[in-house]
Amino acid sequence: MKVSLRQIRGLWDEGWVLDKHSVSSVYRGPGPHDFDTIRTEVGEATFQLKYRQVWRRQSLCSGYRRQHLPEALSGRFNCSYACIVSKSTPACHRGSERAWSNVKIPVFSNVLIKAKDGKSLKDLSSKDEKIDAIGDSFSVNDGISNIGKWNILVVDDLFHTGASMETACKVLRTYPKIAESM
Repeated sequence: MKVSLRQIRGLWDEGWVLDKHSVSSVYRGPGPHDFDTIRTEVGEATFQLKYRQVWRRQSLCSGYRRQHLPEALSGRFNCSYACIVSKSTPACHRGSERAWSNVKIPVFSNVLIKAKDGKSLKDLSSKDEKIDAIGDSFSVNDGISNIGKWNILVVDDLFHTGASMETACKVLRTYPKIAESM
């Protein structure tokens, strides 16, 4: 898959986007979600898994992460990360340990918890609207049994305004097992 890395700024120390989700989207009507959307390869794989529950695409999602994420991000961080905390879709959560099986660091998919009754952000346009909608829907579960403080790599499936990632990082910074840098 094609990777177009771009650095992003936020409440994290260093952030990277692997690629855009969509190249273009044109409303074709008459329904509220009737769009002709052209997505990047990463965006299409994510869309199929997240919104169409096309499970055979999960191997594409997982394979992309396994084969490309560590090498794409290698050498881009000022510190080495000690674990991965997944903030991705529930479908990717189910296979996250398998998806990251060749990464030689711990993966925790049960540390960052999002309330199931959280509001959908896709119809909101501004970052402030999204932050208000997210509210306190994220919480931290004490899912790291090892002692010490960990540098973490937070992985998400889609980045638009950064509202949900900033909210997640703010909550994660309250967890005593996470190091100052993130």
